Amino acid sequence: MLCSALAFLSCFVPPKIHPFLLSRIGPSISLFVQESNLVWQKSHACFAMYAQVIDRYLREARAILAAAPESGGGDAVAALGLIDAALELSPRMEAALELRARALLALRRYREVAEMLRDYIPSCGKSCSGEDASSSSSLSSSSSGDLGTISRAKLLSPERHRSDAAETDRGTARSFRCFDVSELKRRVLAGLSKNPNTDTQWRYLVLGEACFHLGLIEDAMVLLQTGRRLASAAFRRESVCWSEDSFSSSTVAAAVASVPSGNASKSGSAFIIPAVESEAMSQLLAHVKLLLRRRTAAMAALDAGLPAEAVRHFSKILEARRGVLPHTFAAACLVGRAASFQAGGRPADAIADCNRALALDPAYIPALRARADLLQSVGALSDSLRDLDHLKLLYDAALRDGKLPGPRWRPQGGVRYREIAGAHRKLIARIQGLRSRAAVGEGCNIDYYALLGVRRGCTRSELERAHLLLSLKLKPDRAVVFGERLELVDEHRDLEAVRDQARMSALLLYRMLQKGYSFIMSAVIDEEAAARQRAKEAAALPKQQQHAAPIPENPPA
Repeated sequence: MLCSALAFLSCFVPPKIHPFLLSRIGPSISLFVQESNLVWQKSHACFAMYAQVIDRYLREARAILAAAPESGGGDAVAALGLIDAALELSPRMEAALELRARALLALRRYREVAEMLRDYIPSCGKSCSGEDASSSSSLSSSSSGDLGTISRAKLLSPERHRSDAAETDRGTARSFRCFDVSELKRRVLAGLSKNPNTDTQWRYLVLGEACFHLGLIEDAMVLLQTGRRLASAAFRRESVCWSEDSFSSSTVAAAVASVPSGNASKSGSAFIIPAVESEAMSQLLAHVKLLLRRRTAAMAALDAGLPAEAVRHFSKILEARRGVLPHTFAAACLVGRAASFQAGGRPADAIADCNRALALDPAYIPALRARADLLQSVGALSDSLRDLDHLKLLYDAALRDGKLPGPRWRPQGGVRYREIAGAHRKLIARIQGLRSRAAVGEGCNIDYYALLGVRRGCTRSELERAHLLLSLKLKPDRAVVFGERLELVDEHRDLEAVRDQARMSALLLYRMLQKGYSFIMSAVIDEEAAARQRAKEAAALPKQQQHAAPIPENPPA
């Protein structure tokens, strides 16, 4: 028991206190204590060597990432390998975690950044249940500075003296407690001089940028605003120790610009955002707010019964030339514009937008639902059944896997997993009803008038004008233009695959439009021929009446 206590104390008591313990315990234990002291010294030497190796890895990785803009991307893969080697030696080192996240951003591997920091995504549901599970998950994702804060809180908690008094009242012997005064002083001063939130401010900025590229626009806005607020608070705390001469504009700009990305403090993370990164984050935040403002205006116009206004706002998002647009956010806007087109009586444009959304993401449930409804509304039951069968496969996979397709944080247009079971039952009944209708021959009765957006009995000029506008807008060659401004982050699909899918879907819709134009034009020609025949008959009727009238023999004088 005594040996165990000495072995435990040897990890905390400095070497200069050991002679006092040796003189009191006796020569029988002195050899053991000396061996413990030797192990302690060797472990500290090993830790120092590991710290030097980690510092060298991080310096090399930081230099590679800093040279990335000049070298056109740099060897970010090599930097990531160095960072991973450093994390194997120190898995919870904050500076290494920050560099790894920034290296993944440089490599455009945004999903890995989101998986690495998924606990910080506001819309990401906690997989753990209960307070214990949530606390354990937060501890696993916290930084080394957070662990120091937790241990300091336990060490200086007011309950500590109360527990000691309770032990004395119960008559139990109080255990001997010995602390390293230098370590305690360092922790207390660190807690007084810095805010623990500054250790994790880089997480909000890096994750905010990754969430924007993944299409989580609301989460990106919240994270970027939080990161900027923490950075501003850190800058104010740092400026307290500056003299009055340090507050000139040139000095402040030089001080901010002199802090490179990744230069860490003793706690392992930077306190001030570099000037270039701060400007980039400000522009990104302004772009995010503009996208959300336009989408909100479009949805409000659609709810107010103004489909043309909603189409205008959605088109500003999808056809703007400024900035990039994540493909998941673009798919959601395409589905919203399709709903606006449907409300305005333009089903062909709505189907085209659904085709574009499904070219970006073939497993996007709202786009499949919307296209199936549109095809059923115009009477294309066979095409609608094809989309419903695809939707049923997605529902089956979701019920089998226990989650929606893709990562848990991936947006699915408001679809929730708890709704899948009920929607699956309704979908099976709907498929059976459509198949019974198609079996009796209703699948060939397509309403081409509704598809082209013309009235029954329209004139030739009205039909030609509607067909010309739809042909120019929806021809297959123009179907691939929409993907030029989009940013694809899906590793399994590239731009060529999206273009091929969009061209194929547009070709099917174009053929349907041409078939509808031929069908309606034949009806218009028949109507014109019937009208000419009626006009000819109407013109011949007076002559027949004139020839049939009797002529008097002796007209009156």
